Amino acid sequence: MSVFAAKNSPHAGHNVVVIGTQWGDEGKGKVVDWLTDHVAGVVRFQGGHNAGHTLIIGGEKTILRLIPSGIMRPHVICYIGNGVVLCPSALFKEIAELEAMDVDVQSRLRISNAATLIFPHHIALDQARERKRGKEKIGTTGRGIGPAYEDKIARRALRVQDLYRPDYFASVLRETLEYHNFVLTHYLDSTAIDFQKTLDDMLALGARLQPMVGDVSSELEAVYSAGKNLLFEGAQGTLLDVDHGTYPFVTSSNCVAGNACAGAGVGPSRLHYILGITKAYCTRVGAGPFPSELYDQDNPLKQDPIGVYLAKTGKEFGSVTGRPRRTGWLDVAALKRAIQINGISGLCMTKLDVLDGLETIKLCVGYRLDGEQIAILPSGADVVGRCEPIYETFPGWRCSTVGICRWELLPELAQRYLERIAQLVGVEIAMISTGPDRDETILRRHPYQL
Repeated sequence: MSVFAAKNSPHAGHNVVVIGTQWGDEGKGKVVDWLTDHVAGVVRFQGGHNAGHTLIIGGEKTILRLIPSGIMRPHVICYIGNGVVLCPSALFKEIAELEAMDVDVQSRLRISNAATLIFPHHIALDQARERKRGKEKIGTTGRGIGPAYEDKIARRALRVQDLYRPDYFASVLRETLEYHNFVLTHYLDSTAIDFQKTLDDMLALGARLQPMVGDVSSELEAVYSAGKNLLFEGAQGTLLDVDHGTYPFVTSSNCVAGNACAGAGVGPSRLHYILGITKAYCTRVGAGPFPSELYDQDNPLKQDPIGVYLAKTGKEFGSVTGRPRRTGWLDVAALKRAIQINGISGLCMTKLDVLDGLETIKLCVGYRLDGEQIAILPSGADVVGRCEPIYETFPGWRCSTVGICRWELLPELAQRYLERIAQLVGVEIAMISTGPDRDETILRRHPYQL
């Protein structure tokens, strides 16, 4: 069967990738939860428990880290792909939190046997390196994500399937831990990790994991071939992508839509619609350049009053770390880069209601860089750090948009703001979130009903 025939077969499913277009924290969790009413499965394909997705359903807040957001829909199977780095202890902690809320998790969670494991020594390395960097630290979450990916690329990682070969597992762990303990004690002035305790703990966790482990790639193909829909859920955001983000102030994995293929084991012809999640303003956690950031001109370490308002009104604190997020105006030049890299089909604008109280709203439409005007985010943190934002200014609508569910009920000035964004980036705004609850959503074009 040709690729075209397979994609358009009445017996095949329709698959959507949900991707953050900024520096993460765009509200992907709510959108995934909303869309999962139309799918049989939700797939995580990169990152680890450094990602946080906050869901508010019926006024109750749930924070997910490793487990896909579809877990809150009883009919949905959730998949953790091979591109994820998995910390078993963190996973079981998250499972326990959900089961305490009467959410059935373990019968609906499938874990790739090829996912890379995170060990205590990865966490120790992550934290010790940040301490050593001091003021030059990258701003990682300290959860061992980067060191685990390093071991994967260096071909010394242990994967989920290795848990069920105890002799091999012990042999590789001993050799790897010897290497990492040398670095921890001789270079990073930290404490060595005990081999036997690590081995015993991980094998015990492996036994608990085993009923959920399988060949996720084959399972996803079977779901698709049976005519059922899948949703691929990205973590972090495009501008944190290790290749395409503001390097080196990035995460350790590829956050872009194309990595749904490599990180879940599916072919490109299986991805049909790319939904880019975009906050109505911008935020960033940790270090790194941020051209449209709002700060006090007289004191660059201090946010200006509008930045403080956005942070307070939008509750801009990391769902995993609790760290305050830096805030700024929506950056269209950065959004253009994200659209280009991901091949985005449509946008979902989130947190529009946070702008409700502002008298004027600015939109970064380009930059001045070394005396020239550019319209798209350049590559590399050093270059981005020299970009000066160029703004268009809009009157605020000064009335509540919270909970509005129809486009025509939005204030005319809010419609004008959104239409200008769509015009500048050349992509339609398919959805608008007007509040944190799953029902507070305006739908203009459904990604699963094209």
